[in-house]
Amino acid sequence: MVSQWAQRRRLAAKANQSGLARTPSARVIARLMTVARDGLAESEAILVAAIEVNVPELVVARTAIGDFQSMIRSKTARRLDDWLVAARSSLIGSFANGVEKDLDAVRNAIVSPWSNGQTEGQITRLKLIKRQMYGRAKLDLLQARLVGAT
Repeated sequence: MVSQWAQRRRLAAKANQSGLARTPSARVIARLMTVARDGLAESEAILVAAIEVNVPELVVARTAIGDFQSMIRSKTARRLDDWLVAARSSLIGSFANGVEKDLDAVRNAIVSPWSNGQTEGQITRLKLIKRQMYGRAKLDLLQARLVGAT
């Protein structure tokens, strides 16, 4: 039983290593570059290391993404201007330009303890109910459905 398990594990490791031969999609690369390193599987960590060796611009982008995430998590926006300068010259320059266009809103979103998550959840629920009604959601019918759903 143990030898069968070890053999399956070795075959899975070989399959994951042979996965380096094909180029991952942009979506996969974006996910791997935004996930914390300790949250990656062994095969994904190998893939990230191979990508970083071959595309050094992604290392700079990954660092910028990590810095932005840490600013949001720590609720400190004092490094935002320095981050914009560094990020503008990296692969996430278009994102940095969007942040710069709404700089006051982004700064307030980072610092403010308030969130619009509750509002967004209610809007999502309303849209779900409306979609389920296949366009028949006039105001009176939608109101009756919402009152009945709660």
